[in-house]
Amino acid sequence: MDKRLIELHVENFRSLRNVTLPLRPLNVLVGPNGAGKTNVLEVFRFLADVIRTDLVPALDLRGGFEQVVFWGGRRPAASMEISLKATWTTHSSRGAPDEYDLRIERRALKSGETSLSRRESFQFKRTRGRGRRITVSGQKVNVIGIGKDDGESPERSIGIRRLSSGLSTLPRLSDEEGVAEVATIADRLQSFRVFDVDVTAARRPAKLAALPTLDEQAGNLAVFLLELRRNDVQAWLRLQQDAIEVLPQLEGIDFAALSGSDHEVIVTLQERGLRQPTPLADASYGTIRLLGLLALLYDPRPPALTCVEEIDHGLHPQALALLIERLREASERTQFLIATHSPAFADRLKPEELIVCERRDDGSSAIPAVSTDEVNRIVEASEGLPLGDLWFSGALGGDL
Repeated sequence: MDKRLIELHVENFRSLRNVTLPLRPLNVLVGPNGAGKTNVLEVFRFLADVIRTDLVPALDLRGGFEQVVFWGGRRPAASMEISLKATWTTHSSRGAPDEYDLRIERRALKSGETSLSRRESFQFKRTRGRGRRITVSGQKVNVIGIGKDDGESPERSIGIRRLSSGLSTLPRLSDEEGVAEVATIADRLQSFRVFDVDVTAARRPAKLAALPTLDEQAGNLAVFLLELRRNDVQAWLRLQQDAIEVLPQLEGIDFAALSGSDHEVIVTLQERGLRQPTPLADASYGTIRLLGLLALLYDPRPPALTCVEEIDHGLHPQALALLIERLREASERTQFLIATHSPAFADRLKPEELIVCERRDDGSSAIPAVSTDEVNRIVEASEGLPLGDLWFSGALGGDL
């Protein structure tokens, strides 16, 4: 997979005062409670919400600008900014990446009230000649050429609502101006998913649907697994074998229609020594969490980036080795940003997959608190101690 997010830069988003985070196929955030791991995941949920609902609704969902912006410092922060670099569009590369930037500012009015403004910019490489930069400020969208040849290209302005996302201008851009590239960026941003299995929701029957997208809380787990079995037999067999490997009592997974309904399906588990299948509603918390995570990892239509909060929660340690192996395999099709408190999970990581998070005295997050080069140096000096041991001991910072 060569179409990837390669860098996140954040200023004044919750505890992320000034964070620049290089992103690889698999990225695992470790650190104590309050270090900022969840806030990194929330950046991506916020961006997806901006595309799905627009800027003001995305802020309102979080209590407004005042609840989202950094709370530390002697004075309230007047702005926040989120920037991404990626290789999503056709002609982008690590040397000439796509760039997206969103800046939101709060200004004091003479009346004593405050007013918000936003500025967005998109930059991307074209087939030949100049690339394009699209900037959104106030009620104008400006499309300009970028590059060294041909001098300045003409600038065109398109009207837009003052606080609306610039992506709402898509139908009014031409192909030459970059409608296809901006559409690609919007599609990737909108696809970002923060996954957290809601065991109560996952236990329930699910309504049949053609090629369903796996819900962020796995509320449609039953029908997703059924459609995976119908449409990708090899993936289904591998998922089932993984579950059997981790759950010694499990012999197979099947499905049944809910009594009295032709439109809902339940998952049933064939377990050793039992005369009848166990409905998923009666399965253990850890079993349901595991099946939800395996469904995520075998998703045939993954988003550009999948975030998972506390991935190891409720899982037996024997599941972690297999889980990390499957994460690496799935990261060939999508990227992962994972948060964990588990030294046992960190033990199985490579230095370049580990991102240590710390909280500074001023309330801001240090992410990464230790560079990959420094992690490699510490591992070498320790004569190969596992990363979880080094983190737990404080050698890598980000103490538990």
